[in-house]
Amino acid sequence: MAFLNRRPTPLPTQLEDAIAAGYTFHLSGELVPVLTVELQPGQTIFFEHHILLWKEPSLGISVRPLAGMLKRMIAGMQVLVTEARGPGQIAVSRDGVGQIFPVLLAPSQELHVREHQFLAGTATIDYTWERVAGIANMLFGGSGFFIDRFHANGGEGIVWLHGHGNVFEKVLAPGEQIDVEPGGWLYKDPSVQLETNLAGLSTGFLAGSSITLNRFTGPGRIGLQSASPLLMSGGADARDRSDVTAAATVASAAFGVLGGLAAGLFGGDEDNDR
Repeated sequence: MAFLNRRPTPLPTQLEDAIAAGYTFHLSGELVPVLTVELQPGQTIFFEHHILLWKEPSLGISVRPLAGMLKRMIAGMQVLVTEARGPGQIAVSRDGVGQIFPVLLAPSQELHVREHQFLAGTATIDYTWERVAGIANMLFGGSGFFIDRFHANGGEGIVWLHGHGNVFEKVLAPGEQIDVEPGGWLYKDPSVQLETNLAGLSTGFLAGSSITLNRFTGPGRIGLQSASPLLMSGGADARDRSDVTAAATVASAAFGVLGGLAAGLFGGDEDNDR
């Protein structure tokens, strides 16, 4: 029963007239949620341009480039974000079923978010990123994956995120650990350590990614989502194809090595007989 008291807590799905860091915003919608922000004169938020739903004409729009544009472009990540400056209302929504929620950052506080799940941020938020490499992440995620880093610079700020399915938060005590399916985590505090656990591979040679887990070690918060990004974007087939492709690549390389050894052992004898 003690474990039930430590289970992840669901985050609210609806907010009306919420105020944080000096910004007023609303979260509405059951299946495909919408974030509406009421920008006062001089207030600014930034977001990916393709998620804009509507805005008032009084609200100005400009472009904000991100650092490391070439590397992000090669990786298929966004290289530009759109800035909206008040006064006026603006609404954004990601084209997918899920949940939008705010994360309030105190001055100098940082948040790590998995790629493609950032929705919007206030002007005081700095947006950078880092690539997570390693053999396990390369095998099960192409060339690895990216973590977006948001840092409150010059005051408190808000980062709005979009989670697939419903979103839950777990607060890990120092040294406490939790294993999460690779598509199941959404954000974490920088103090939470992330590593890939391949222990499940012992069940069979070239086992699939369903037994690969990301292990998180506290202290700090970790956000969990009830649906994998792959599944929500037609990714069930894509994930299966990526696993099959990875396995086929490794198997092909292994058989190539074995074939080369066989040719060296037997082919040489035939040449000498001639």
